[in-house]
Order: sequence, then structure tokens, then C-alpha cells
Amino acid sequence: MEYKIIHDPVHGSIKVRGIMLELLATPEVQRLSGVRQLGISYLVFPGANHTRLEHSLGVGHLAERISSIIGLTAEEREVLVAAGILHDVGHAPFSHTLEMVVKHRSGLDHMGVGARIIRGHLRNVESDYEHETVGEVLERHSIDPEDICAFIEGRRPPPEVSLLPRGRESAWKEYMWDVIHGSLDADQMDYLLRDAHYTGVAHGLVDLDRILNTVMVHRGRLAIDRKGLNAAEGMLVARALMYSSVYFHKTARIAELMVSRALEESGIDDYLRIYGMTDGELLSFLLNSGGYSRDMALRIKYRKLFKRALTLGVEDIPEDAVDELARLADLDRRRRVEDEIATASGLEPGYVLIDIPLINLNLSEPRIAKTDVLIHDHGRLLSLSQCSPLARALQVRRVVNYIIMVAAPREHTERVAKETRRVLGL
Repeated sequence: MEYKIIHDPVHGSIKVRGIMLELLATPEVQRLSGVRQLGISYLVFPGANHTRLEHSLGVGHLAERISSIIGLTAEEREVLVAAGILHDVGHAPFSHTLEMVVKHRSGLDHMGVGARIIRGHLRNVESDYEHETVGEVLERHSIDPEDICAFIEGRRPPPEVSLLPRGRESAWKEYMWDVIHGSLDADQMDYLLRDAHYTGVAHGLVDLDRILNTVMVHRGRLAIDRKGLNAAEGMLVARALMYSSVYFHKTARIAELMVSRALEESGIDDYLRIYGMTDGELLSFLLNSGGYSRDMALRIKYRKLFKRALTLGVEDIPEDAVDELARLADLDRRRRVEDEIATASGLEPGYVLIDIPLINLNLSEPRIAKTDVLIHDHGRLLSLSQCSPLARALQVRRVVNYIIMVAAPREHTERVAKETRRVLGL
């Protein structure tokens, strides 16, 4: 069988063959080589230029390793490898940066977009470029694209549904889902290690070997042996700290707000167009859109970012203002409030931006509060929270220490803070 060796800075030499090699060669997956894994975080962490393609390779590799450890058949391993490679195929330029805007305007998150690409319902490759699609690769390997969509969308099919071509003896195994979309899955293992490596932030270090050496199946569930308890705790701690220190860094958040508003003001008619773009192509699109969008794109290009004008935690919000802030969850209303504050501060619309991080958190990482890793302890299956006070504490730990942040050009932050308090009744 034809194979290639890819030298990965996180996992070392990876032998790529079969369906993994074929999916990596498709244009839909190759586009991810132009999409940064951490979006605009490179403006804060200069080393964070790694891509979604690297991460997808890593997840496919780990899915294959875990599949071998837990004794899956060759057909089942192939399904999980394919799901690992394709789980992020629906990411927009700059990864999660634009997800809130696109979700609001189109109703789709990156998993929904990815499912459309896999099903062949969304073409994100130039129409004059002939190629074998990811769906065609799957079908050639007798894998139903709909089954892969079940993995990447987090839909756990009922036990009687087969994940393999009809007529095969192997049937759906519930724990296969956990390899791709669980509390301790290949996706999280790879992105924590990879992001820690490229940002230089040690919080994301995970004892991967210990986890893989203690992963097992017991009574039809994926679990970690008690000997790997500390490694499981360490991974969940790493996840919590990486979200606080990297993924929701305030400066990166402000840059993301700027790009999101720039896209809205660009005059784009179909938000799904961006899923055929790379980071550079999107930035070029914004530069060529003129006006506000061009100004924001130039500010991103030369790192002339807005600054924090005001941040409010739970303890800073009066009881009578809670309802008004809750209504800002609606993006259209938030835009109107932003522009009201901007006008009152002597600024043009779009030059005050409001961040409500918990909305984005629920979109980008719905597993953040999950600590339901199963621990095998002398024949019993216990949840990690039953065994670990640390896991219980992580369930209530805040990822970010503010409920709302307001940003504006540096020279206007004082006035904007004052007008924000007035407009929001603070």
C-alpha cells in the first residue's frame, strides 16, 4: 500500500496511508493549510501560525492509535480516521473567529458546514477545478458520508444504527463516538498539545502517553484505568487554563470582534462564500471591500487594534441591568447598542465593539464544562467527578473573568466607558 511519512512537531513521524492519505489530498482538506488553528491569536502569540490541516492530521493519527489500542476492526478504524481528518473541514478563515456571525446569519456552525461539505451540498472549491471530493473518497471506501457527519456534528446515533456499510457484520459501538467527540477525545488531546507547543504556553501540556496506555473499553464504554486518573485530571486542567490564558485572551478577542464586524459591513450577500477562502483570501476580500471593512483589515494587518474600554464581571452588574445585558445576546440588538454608544462618544458606527464571551465559548467548545470521563476502578465504572475533587471544581470554574467587555480606539476608551455605563444603565 502506498504511504508517506509526515514529520509532525507534536507526534513525531506519522505514517500516512489509505483513506487518511486520500482525504488529505482533497482540496476541501488542503484548504485548511491556509486556515490558522488559533485564528487571530498570532497577534498575541507570534508562534501561533499552525493550521487546521496540521490539527486534522493529528486527530486522524490519534484516532488511529486509540482504535488500535481498544481493538477496533480495520473497517471501524477507517471510519474513525476519516472522522478525525474531516472533523474540522467546515472551519471558516481564522477558525472560530467568525463562527458567531455566521451562525447568526446562516444558522450553521462549523460542524453543520462541515456536514454540508461532506454530503456534497456545499461546494467550497473553485467550480473550474476538477477533483475527487471528500464524499467520493468516502464512498469509494464504502463509508456512508452520513455516518461521518454523525461524528462531526456530535450526533450519537441510536445503538441499532450501523456506522458501517449495510450488510457488514460490525455494528455501531457506542464508545467509538467518544474517540472523536467525548470528554477525553482525540480532538482535545491534539489541540491542547499542539496549541501549547506553538504558543509556548505550558498550561496545555498533556501526559498523552499515560492516557493512551490506560485507555480501555469496559462494558461497552470508553474509559481510563484508575492508573491514568492523574493524567485525565491534568488534561482537564490544561483545557481550562488554555481557555483562560490563550483562547479567550482579551487582545485576541478584540481582534476577532474587529474582523467579525468587518465581514458584516463588507456587503457580503452569502456568508457561506467564506468557507471557500483561506485566511489571506478573507483579509484580501475585506481590504478590497473598502470603507469600514478596509480600515478594520488594515488595523489587523498592521496590528493597530482597538483597546479595552470597560470590562464587567458578575459582581459589577447591578440587578436592574441584568435583563438589558441578557438582551445583548441577540447580535442585531448588540450592534444597535454598540452604534448608540459610538455615536454618543463622537465615533462612527462600528468603532465600539461589545464582547460577550460565553456565547462564543458555547459555540467553540461545548465540552468545556464536561468532566464526565469514565474511570475504571476494580471492575467498576465511575465518573471522574466521583473520584476527583479537582474535576468537580472545574465544573464551576469560570473560563473568563468578565461577563462583558467593550473595546474602542485607544484615544476614545475613557469616553466610551462613560457612555457605555450610561446606555446600559450601569
